[in-house]
Amino acid sequence: MKSFKNHISLVIALVSILFSLQIFTIVDRSIDAYKENLAKNYSLVVVSQEILKNKKLLNKINILASVEQLSPDSVIKKLNTGISKKNIQLLKVTLPKFYKFKLKTYPTPAQLQKIKKQLLKYPYITKVETFSNTHDTTYKLLLLFKNVISVLAVSILLVTILLIFKELRIWQFKHNERMNIMGLFGAPVWLRSAVLFRLSIVDALIAFGISFVIFSYFSSSSWVREQFANIGISVVVFDKIYDSLIMLGVSVIVSILLASFIVLGHKEEV
Repeated sequence: MKSFKNHISLVIALVSILFSLQIFTIVDRSIDAYKENLAKNYSLVVVSQEILKNKKLLNKINILASVEQLSPDSVIKKLNTGISKKNIQLLKVTLPKFYKFKLKTYPTPAQLQKIKKQLLKYPYITKVETFSNTHDTTYKLLLLFKNVISVLAVSILLVTILLIFKELRIWQFKHNERMNIMGLFGAPVWLRSAVLFRLSIVDALIAFGISFVIFSYFSSSSWVREQFANIGISVVVFDKIYDSLIMLGVSVIVSILLASFIVLGHKEEV
């Protein structure tokens, strides 16, 4: 029971760090997936007096995915109130050409303005509709959501690191007498602190194991997949290879670094 109490505080703190890290990763992937989804449905409308050369534009603007000419039939149909076929044909000839520009990724407001300026440099392009008000609002909401999650994750990280540092400090006080006696017999620092480092590594592995089980469960949960499906995106909640290695590395490195700081700050009693 005593051994369990010695481990539980450090394990919980490490699990909190790994949980915050993975939640931030999931949110980041969700935002990227949502941006990809937005990019598929988002397009610019360009009005030109001449037929646009698709290859030239695609080479000029890297973010541009495709250029599609829009048929004027739907516009003419709305205006058609008894217009003769001859006048309709004439109207088709005189009307400017309308194009729909699809982008590879969801652009930032700055990228959008840059694309607009590039297109308006062509003298035959008379208008570029970016739907900037809707676009900017959506982009700012995504950015705000990501920033809020980032601040929350950093706050949890700082608090839990302080808790881990305090817990290891308590362990140092518990083993202070033993470390001083070993020091008197000439034992090197790493040997005197072996128990502290062993505790850190064992608890890091336990925390990783708990986190692995939790996120493996979440990644296979139909409820979680359903929530992402409701907003039209598919997200890798937990990659058992890549995410596991990141979590294991973070858990062990944080534990060893904090233990090292405590050992280096240890003062021998005379």
